[in-house]
Amino acid sequence: MTKLVRTDSKNSDFIVLVKQLDAYLKITDGDEHDFYNQFNTIKNLKYVVLAYLDKEPIGCGAFKIFDNSKVEIKRMFTSAKEREKGIATQILNELETWAYELGYTSTVLETGIRQAEAVEFYKKNNYQIISNYGQYVGVENSLCFEKSLKK
Repeated sequence: MTKLVRTDSKNSDFIVLVKQLDAYLKITDGDEHDFYNQFNTIKNLKYVVLAYLDKEPIGCGAFKIFDNSKVEIKRMFTSAKEREKGIATQILNELETWAYELGYTSTVLETGIRQAEAVEFYKKNNYQIISNYGQYVGVENSLCFEKSLKK
């Protein structure tokens, strides 16, 4: 059974999973990896969710404050052998619940167009494509999403 844990970016299991995520993204992002990587620092993330299976960390996600009403979903990852089992959805749902509990009304996020699985995942979880925001404006490989948090 999968267990979800709320923590922060100092958690050593989160750090290990993010290293796996970064290795994967270095391949899919290619020459653009350094551009994206500068926006993915985990140093001060206060809101992290980890998924465990038999005490082994198998997935993660986080959010950071975007503005007074929104949070930005960051660092979503599930280990390769545990994909397609609904774990990422559990993590995302927990992040959304946490943000809602803190008074936020929507989430935003960015993913690369080349991460086809991620694009389909967010669409399946009711995220709507929006205009690229902030540092992603004009970046052809970036695709931005938003979701209203109504409970």
